[in-house]
Amino acid sequence: MGKDVIIACDFASGQQTLEFLGQFGEKKPFVKIGMELFYSEGPQIVRQVKERGHKIFLDLKLHDIPNTVKKSMNVLSGLDVDMTNLHAAGGSKMMQAALEGLTRPDGRRPILIAVTQLTSTDSETLKNELLINTPMEETVMSYAANAKRSGLDGVVCSPLEAAAVHERCGAGFLTVTPGVRFADGEVGDQKRVMTPAEAKKAGSDYIVVGRPITASEDPAAAYERCVREFVD
Repeated sequence: MGKDVIIACDFASGQQTLEFLGQFGEKKPFVKIGMELFYSEGPQIVRQVKERGHKIFLDLKLHDIPNTVKKSMNVLSGLDVDMTNLHAAGGSKMMQAALEGLTRPDGRRPILIAVTQLTSTDSETLKNELLINTPMEETVMSYAANAKRSGLDGVVCSPLEAAAVHERCGAGFLTVTPGVRFADGEVGDQKRVMTPAEAKKAGSDYIVVGRPITASEDPAAAYERCVREFVD
């Protein structure tokens, strides 16, 4: 599976999203549909974007009791997305239940990945608010290993942790990394960031890029810049 750039379509409406994607012409970038857009528009926006020929990462970060997550994943499996996720903090039983719910009768399913720690979380927050005294990297590695044992395909992690995840869990275990910014761009509310070129060297399999593309004066050009730095 080759590397790819996923555009985070964190818009408030379906109209904004479709107008944005219209700027790419015949190109059909991989896109992420997150909570804001999904809660605003519902499953229909997933269907509309899919009909336009885009791959979709449905980023809803499920985290609940195993039975609820299993039933929810069964619903999401019918949307024909290419990737979806949950929080690794939900534990192995929840992750295994998610896999069962996501798998279609013919045995196919979207890629399922687990969120280790959000890229907005730093070591101070981990210790003082979440009361996790284990260092950030050890926490991420433990969550990643648990996700792999549970049968998941990979994790969402910082690009700073991608190489270590591969070392711990194997080269085929996917690393999907937000927190990517251009060297000359703003970091926003992300605490653990890299440029696309740095993420490539670090071993990220997918980078998720939002504002550096969506807020650009020329989103198509910004996307092509990401592809050049990360994929080519």
